[in-house]
Amino acid sequence: MIKLQEQLANNKKNGKALLATNFYNFETLSAVLTAAQRTKSALILQTSESSIKYLGLEVAKGMATSAIKQYGVTAWLHLDHGQDVDVVKACIDAGYDSVMIDASEKPLKENIKITKEIVRYAESYAINVEAELGYISKLGQDQKMIYTQPDEAKRFVEATGINALAVAVGSAHGFYNETPKLQLELIKELNEAVTAALVLHGSSGIPADQIQASIKNGITKINLATEIKNCFMTNLQAVLQKTDNIDLREVFPKATEKTTELVMEKLNTINFK
Repeated sequence: MIKLQEQLANNKKNGKALLATNFYNFETLSAVLTAAQRTKSALILQTSESSIKYLGLEVAKGMATSAIKQYGVTAWLHLDHGQDVDVVKACIDAGYDSVMIDASEKPLKENIKITKEIVRYAESYAINVEAELGYISKLGQDQKMIYTQPDEAKRFVEATGINALAVAVGSAHGFYNETPKLQLELIKELNEAVTAALVLHGSSGIPADQIQASIKNGITKINLATEIKNCFMTNLQAVLQKTDNIDLREVFPKATEKTTELVMEKLNTINFK
Protein backbone atom coordinates (compact mmCIF):
# COMPACT_ATOMS: atom_id res chain seq x y z
CA MET A 1 0.00 0.00 0.00
CA ILE A 2 1.18 3.51 -0.78
CA LYS A 3 2.66 5.38 2.17
CA LEU A 4 0.54 8.17 3.62
CA GLN A 5 3.10 10.88 2.90
CA GLU A 6 3.09 9.82 -0.75
CA GLN A 7 -0.70 9.87 -0.87
CA LEU A 8 -0.80 13.33 0.67
CA ALA A 9 1.82 14.56 -1.82
CA ASN A 10 -0.38 13.21 -4.63
CA ASN A 11 -3.37 14.98 -3.08
CA LYS A 12 -1.44 18.25 -3.02
CA LYS A 13 -0.54 17.84 -6.67
CA ASN A 14 -4.04 16.83 -7.80
CA GLY A 15 -6.22 19.03 -5.59
CA LYS A 16 -7.73 16.21 -3.53
CA ALA A 17 -8.03 15.43 0.19
CA LEU A 18 -8.35 12.60 2.68
CA LEU A 19 -10.74 12.58 5.64
CA ALA A 20 -8.99 11.83 8.94
CA THR A 21 -11.41 10.48 11.54
CA ASN A 22 -10.79 9.93 15.24
CA PHE A 23 -12.08 6.76 16.89
CA TYR A 24 -12.56 6.09 20.59
CA ASN A 25 -13.83 2.51 20.91
CA PHE A 26 -14.90 -0.38 18.68
CA GLU A 27 -18.21 1.27 17.80
CA THR A 28 -16.72 4.49 16.46
CA LEU A 29 -13.96 2.54 14.70
CA SER A 30 -16.59 0.34 13.05
CA ALA A 31 -18.67 3.38 12.12
CA VAL A 32 -15.94 5.17 10.21
CA LEU A 33 -14.67 2.05 8.44
CA THR A 34 -18.20 1.06 7.41
CA ALA A 35 -18.61 4.56 5.95
CA ALA A 36 -15.37 4.14 4.01
CA GLN A 37 -16.48 0.70 2.83
CA ARG A 38 -19.89 1.92 1.62
CA THR A 39 -18.49 4.94 -0.21
CA LYS A 40 -15.42 3.08 -1.49
CA SER A 41 -13.21 5.74 0.10
CA ALA A 42 -9.77 5.74 1.64
CA LEU A 43 -9.39 7.47 4.98
CA ILE A 44 -7.08 8.07 7.93
CA LEU A 45 -7.85 6.63 11.37
CA GLN A 46 -6.70 8.81 14.23
CA THR A 47 -6.09 8.22 17.93
CA SER A 48 -5.40 11.04 20.33
CA GLU A 49 -3.13 10.71 23.35
CA SER A 50 -6.29 10.52 25.48
CA SER A 51 -7.62 7.61 23.44
CA ILE A 52 -4.31 5.79 23.72
CA LYS A 53 -4.39 6.28 27.48
CA TYR A 54 -7.97 4.95 27.53
CA LEU A 55 -7.48 1.96 25.21
CA GLY A 56 -3.78 1.22 25.63
CA LEU A 57 -1.34 1.62 22.73
CA GLU A 58 -1.20 -2.06 21.78
CA VAL A 59 -4.99 -2.38 21.82
CA ALA A 60 -5.50 0.83 19.81
CA LYS A 61 -2.96 -0.24 17.19
CA GLY A 62 -4.25 -3.83 17.13
CA MET A 63 -7.90 -2.79 16.82
CA ALA A 64 -7.16 -0.44 13.94
CA THR A 65 -4.94 -2.88 12.05
CA SER A 66 -7.36 -5.79 12.41
CA ALA A 67 -10.40 -3.69 11.54
CA ILE A 68 -8.81 -2.23 8.41
CA LYS A 69 -8.17 -5.76 7.20
CA GLN A 70 -11.64 -7.02 8.17
CA TYR A 71 -13.48 -4.13 6.49
CA GLY A 72 -11.28 -4.31 3.39
CA VAL A 73 -10.62 -0.58 3.06
CA THR A 74 -7.55 1.54 2.39
CA ALA A 75 -6.71 3.31 5.63
CA TRP A 76 -3.73 4.60 7.57
CA LEU A 77 -3.25 4.96 11.34
CA HIS A 78 -2.22 8.37 12.67
CA LEU A 79 -1.46 9.85 16.09
CA ASP A 80 -3.41 13.10 16.45
CA HIS A 81 -1.98 16.00 18.50
CA GLY A 82 0.96 14.22 20.06
CA GLN A 83 2.32 16.62 22.66
CA ASP A 84 4.28 14.11 24.73
CA VAL A 85 7.47 13.27 22.83
CA ASP A 86 7.67 9.85 24.51
CA VAL A 87 4.13 8.97 23.36
CA VAL A 88 4.92 10.11 19.82
CA LYS A 89 8.04 7.95 19.72
CA ALA A 90 6.11 4.99 21.19
CA CYS A 91 3.55 5.26 18.38
CA ILE A 92 6.34 5.34 15.81
CA ASP A 93 7.89 2.24 17.38
CA ALA A 94 4.49 0.52 17.49
CA GLY A 95 4.07 0.80 13.74
CA TYR A 96 1.81 3.81 13.21
CA ASP A 97 1.76 5.05 9.61
CA SER A 98 1.85 8.66 10.71
CA VAL A 99 2.31 10.84 13.78
CA MET A 100 1.64 14.45 14.67
CA ILE A 101 4.01 16.27 16.95
CA ASP A 102 2.16 19.30 18.27
CA ALA A 103 4.45 21.87 19.87
CA SER A 104 2.43 24.76 18.44
CA GLU A 105 1.81 26.37 21.84
CA LYS A 106 5.54 26.75 22.41
CA PRO A 107 7.74 29.54 20.97
CA LEU A 108 8.62 29.05 17.29
CA LYS A 109 12.27 28.17 18.00
CA GLU A 110 11.24 25.45 20.44
CA ASN A 111 8.50 24.18 18.11
CA ILE A 112 11.12 23.77 15.39
CA LYS A 113 13.55 22.00 17.74
CA ILE A 114 10.99 19.49 19.05
CA THR A 115 9.55 18.85 15.60
CA LYS A 116 13.01 18.22 14.12
CA GLU A 117 13.68 15.68 16.88
CA ILE A 118 10.60 13.67 15.86
CA VAL A 119 11.33 13.97 12.13
CA ARG A 120 14.81 12.55 12.74
CA TYR A 121 13.44 9.76 14.95
CA ALA A 122 10.89 8.80 12.28
CA GLU A 123 13.37 8.80 9.38
CA SER A 124 14.32 5.13 9.58
CA TYR A 125 10.63 4.17 9.75
CA ALA A 126 9.81 6.24 6.64
CA ILE A 127 6.47 7.40 8.00
CA ASN A 128 4.47 10.60 7.67
CA VAL A 129 5.18 13.36 10.20
CA GLU A 130 2.73 16.23 10.77
CA ALA A 131 3.24 19.35 12.87
CA GLU A 132 1.25 22.50 13.62
CA LEU A 133 2.05 26.17 13.21
CA GLY A 134 -0.18 29.02 14.33
CA TYR A 135 -3.06 29.14 16.81
CA ILE A 136 -5.85 26.63 16.30
CA SER A 137 -7.84 26.79 19.52
CA LYS A 138 -8.36 23.51 21.37
CA LEU A 139 -11.47 22.53 23.33
CA GLY A 140 -12.22 25.12 26.00
CA GLN A 141 -9.79 27.69 24.63
CA ASP A 142 -10.68 31.13 23.27
CA GLN A 143 -11.67 30.78 19.60
CA LYS A 144 -9.58 33.77 18.57
CA MET A 145 -8.08 33.68 15.10
CA ILE A 146 -4.30 34.07 14.74
CA TYR A 147 -3.46 32.88 11.25
CA THR A 148 -0.43 30.98 10.00
CA GLN A 149 1.72 33.25 7.81
CA PRO A 150 3.20 31.93 4.53
CA ASP A 151 6.75 33.18 5.16
CA GLU A 152 6.84 31.65 8.66
CA ALA A 153 5.32 28.41 7.34
CA LYS A 154 7.99 28.19 4.64
CA ARG A 155 10.73 28.68 7.22
CA PHE A 156 9.18 26.10 9.55
CA VAL A 157 8.79 23.39 6.88
CA GLU A 158 12.30 23.91 5.52
CA ALA A 159 13.80 23.86 9.02
CA THR A 160 11.99 20.71 10.17
CA GLY A 161 11.51 18.56 7.06
CA ILE A 162 7.92 17.64 7.96
CA ASN A 163 5.57 16.00 5.45
CA ALA A 164 2.36 17.71 6.56
CA LEU A 165 1.53 21.02 8.24
CA ALA A 166 -1.62 21.83 10.21
CA VAL A 167 -2.38 25.51 9.58
CA ALA A 168 -4.48 28.15 11.31
CA VAL A 169 -6.79 29.47 8.60
CA GLY A 170 -10.04 30.11 10.45
CA SER A 171 -10.92 26.76 12.02
CA ALA A 172 -11.03 25.70 15.67
CA HIS A 173 -11.36 22.46 17.63
CA GLY A 174 -14.77 21.64 19.08
CA PHE A 175 -18.06 23.30 18.17
CA TYR A 176 -18.05 26.88 16.93
CA ASN A 177 -19.52 29.90 18.69
CA GLU A 178 -20.48 31.25 15.26
CA THR A 179 -20.25 29.98 11.69
CA PRO A 180 -16.53 29.84 10.80
CA LYS A 181 -15.13 31.54 7.74
CA LEU A 182 -12.06 29.89 6.28
CA GLN A 183 -9.40 32.16 4.80
CA LEU A 184 -9.35 30.61 1.33
CA GLU A 185 -6.84 33.01 -0.22
CA LEU A 186 -4.47 32.39 2.70
CA ILE A 187 -4.78 28.62 2.17
CA LYS A 188 -3.79 29.14 -1.47
CA GLU A 189 -0.79 31.26 -0.47
CA LEU A 190 0.31 28.73 2.14
CA ASN A 191 0.00 25.88 -0.34
CA GLU A 192 2.23 27.71 -2.80
CA ALA A 193 4.74 28.65 -0.10
CA VAL A 194 5.46 25.18 1.33
CA THR A 195 6.28 21.72 0.02
CA ALA A 196 4.37 20.03 2.86
CA ALA A 197 0.77 18.88 2.55
CA LEU A 198 -1.67 21.24 4.29
CA VAL A 199 -3.95 19.94 7.06
CA LEU A 200 -7.24 21.46 8.25
CA HIS A 201 -8.02 20.74 11.90
CA GLY A 202 -11.41 21.41 13.46
CA SER A 203 -13.69 20.62 10.52
CA SER A 204 -16.71 19.83 12.73
CA GLY A 205 -19.34 22.44 11.92
CA ILE A 206 -17.63 23.96 8.87
CA PRO A 207 -20.14 24.23 5.97
CA ALA A 208 -19.61 21.76 3.11
CA ASP A 209 -19.03 24.47 0.51
CA GLN A 210 -16.16 25.89 2.58
CA ILE A 211 -14.64 22.43 2.99
CA GLN A 212 -14.72 21.89 -0.77
CA ALA A 213 -13.30 25.35 -1.44
CA SER A 214 -10.46 24.70 1.01
CA ILE A 215 -9.57 21.53 -0.91
CA LYS A 216 -9.55 23.44 -4.20
CA ASN A 217 -7.14 25.90 -2.63
CA GLY A 218 -4.71 23.33 -1.24
CA ILE A 219 -5.98 21.48 1.86
CA THR A 220 -5.11 17.77 1.54
CA LYS A 221 -6.12 16.30 4.92
CA ILE A 222 -9.26 17.18 6.87
CA ASN A 223 -9.64 16.17 10.53
CA LEU A 224 -13.00 15.18 12.02
CA ALA A 225 -13.43 14.32 15.70
CA THR A 226 -15.96 16.37 17.69
CA GLU A 227 -18.92 15.56 15.44
CA ILE A 228 -18.13 11.84 15.64
CA LYS A 229 -18.22 11.85 19.45
CA ASN A 230 -21.31 14.04 19.52
CA CYS A 231 -23.22 11.97 16.97
CA PHE A 232 -22.51 8.67 18.70
CA MET A 233 -23.28 9.87 22.22
CA THR A 234 -26.39 11.89 21.30
CA ASN A 235 -27.93 8.96 19.48
CA LEU A 236 -26.92 6.48 22.17
CA GLN A 237 -28.53 8.65 24.83
CA ALA A 238 -31.72 8.83 22.75
CA VAL A 239 -31.84 5.05 22.42
CA LEU A 240 -31.21 4.48 26.14
CA GLN A 241 -34.11 6.73 27.07
CA LYS A 242 -36.47 4.45 25.17
CA THR A 243 -35.26 1.03 26.27
CA ASP A 244 -34.27 -0.98 29.32
CA ASN A 245 -32.38 -3.47 27.15
CA ILE A 246 -29.03 -4.20 28.80
CA ASP A 247 -27.56 -6.02 25.79
CA LEU A 248 -25.10 -3.45 24.47
CA ARG A 249 -24.67 -5.56 21.31
CA GLU A 250 -28.24 -4.64 20.41
CA VAL A 251 -28.24 -1.07 21.76
CA PHE A 252 -24.91 0.29 20.51
CA PRO A 253 -25.36 -0.54 16.78
CA LYS A 254 -28.16 2.03 16.46
CA ALA A 255 -25.82 4.83 17.49
CA THR A 256 -23.03 3.32 15.39
CA GLU A 257 -25.22 3.40 12.27
CA LYS A 258 -26.01 7.10 12.77
CA THR A 259 -22.30 7.80 13.07
CA THR A 260 -21.66 5.85 9.87
CA GLU A 261 -24.22 8.04 8.10
CA LEU A 262 -22.46 11.18 9.37
CA VAL A 263 -19.05 10.03 8.14
CA MET A 264 -20.50 8.97 4.77
CA GLU A 265 -21.84 12.49 4.35
CA LYS A 266 -18.41 13.94 5.15
CA LEU A 267 -16.67 11.55 2.75
CA ASN A 268 -19.07 12.44 -0.04
CA THR A 269 -18.39 16.14 0.62
CA ILE A 270 -14.64 15.64 0.41
CA ASN A 271 -14.70 13.28 -2.58
CA PHE A 272 -16.63 15.70 -4.81
CA LYS A 273 -15.82 15.74 -8.52
